[in-house]
Amino acid sequence: SCGEVSGRGVCQDVVPSNSPVGAQFPFSGIDDRENWPIVFYNRTCQCQGNFMGYNCGECRFGYTGPNCTVRRNMIRKEIFRMTTAEKDKLIAYLNLAKRTISPDYVITTGTYEQMNNGSNPMFADINVYDLFVWLHYYASRDAFLEDGSVWANIDFAHEAPGFLPWHRFFLLLWEREIQKVTGDDNFNIP
Repeated sequence: SCGEVSGRGVCQDVVPSNSPVGAQFPFSGIDDRENWPIVFYNRTCQCQGNFMGYNCGECRFGYTGPNCTVRRNMIRKEIFRMTTAEKDKLIAYLNLAKRTISPDYVITTGTYEQMNNGSNPMFADINVYDLFVWLHYYASRDAFLEDGSVWANIDFAHEAPGFLPWHRFFLLLWEREIQKVTGDDNFNIP
């Protein structure tokens, strides 16, 4: 259900990159992030036009309207220039996100190995705020090695060429989820 009937997208197999990992990670086949997301799912939506999301049901960032064709520019306010009311609203929205369980996402509570290669699923509900805490942790956490130790010399989110685009997407997605929780489509992160 990737919006195939409405023409928003199609379901397709996930094809992970076959590029070698950098020399800074001297292991292979031990971390569930190496071939993300294959260890957890192998089909996903390929959205068409300006649609996006896990089911192609939302507009790409920067677009709005019923067919996602209306360009929308958001201006971020410098945090030190926010009024007291704007700061209070930001804090209230963040607190609301801390109290709201995500209707769309769950998190893993164990490694793929702990899940017995997927036969013992370990997932939990999470609030919208902590979902983004967890996403950031998951991308940057140490690698768990087969002998039970960890490889702390890697940070996939910060020590790689994907640093800027990953964080840009992360913040845009976080902003979108706060908009959905609050019903305020004009909210943006300062």
